Amino acid sequence: MVAEHLSFRAAAEELHLSATALSRRVSQLEDSLGSRLLERNTRRVELTAAGRTFLAHARTSLEQLEGAVTGLRDFTARQNGLVTVGCVPSAAHYFLPRVLLEFRVRYPQMLIRIMDESATDVLGRVVRGEADFGLTFLGAQEPGLDYRVVLRESYVLAVRRDHRFARRKEVTWAEVCDERFMTVTNTSGNRQLLDTALANVARRPVAFFEATRVSTLVGLVEAGLGVAAVPDLAVPTDPNAAVIGVPLIKPTVHRQIALIARSDRALRPPAKHLYDLIRAAAKDFKDAP
Repeated sequence: MVAEHLSFRAAAEELHLSATALSRRVSQLEDSLGSRLLERNTRRVELTAAGRTFLAHARTSLEQLEGAVTGLRDFTARQNGLVTVGCVPSAAHYFLPRVLLEFRVRYPQMLIRIMDESATDVLGRVVRGEADFGLTFLGAQEPGLDYRVVLRESYVLAVRRDHRFARRKEVTWAEVCDERFMTVTNTSGNRQLLDTALANVARRPVAFFEATRVSTLVGLVEAGLGVAAVPDLAVPTDPNAAVIGVPLIKPTVHRQIALIARSDRALRPPAKHLYDLIRAAAKDFKDAP
């Protein structure tokens, strides 16, 4: 301000300081820099060569600071207008479309970010605070998480409508051993759950194909490459779909879908509203607790 006005009195008035206080601050700055920035006497104030150089840097720094503050304000505004949900893909397909239509009525301008990822990734997103809450089947033993089961679903055998099992009411795991079986990779939470459930089964299917996502398995089944054990929610609900699910027994394998959220922080109102809508929608499912 002194450099712009070339006057301590005018600069002091604009900064709401006394001229003496302003002069003291400039002197302290010069002492810390070890260089004189201003030549001043009773008649005029002038910038020294060092003062002109320092002024250019100071103006650049102030512009960057103002840009950072403005950017942070914009980021905060966007975050306040954002709800982030982590969700395993099969549950996302079943729950979210009709729930989001209802959510839009109350929050028409809200940005909703859906992270449809593996159960492990969803759990990590919630734990790290990258998602407001999650919908997954992992996390029951995770410290610091609120884990609320909203439904239980069974694993079924995904087959084409023209498959020999398509008209069966149920099929055993032993019978699946004679089929071209497909499964998810051993990094998948679904694979870990199935491996645990079948640990004591004498005859287990041998996989001919592995995929990262359950949705890919359903596509491979539709292409006629084999059969796959998938969660009930992953099977298409269209009555004319090429793939159907036949209940698997001996043993029957279930998984629990839960809403998870960090217990050390309260959900913001928009996130809480979406959380409650999903919880209410889950009650319509046949295996809801």
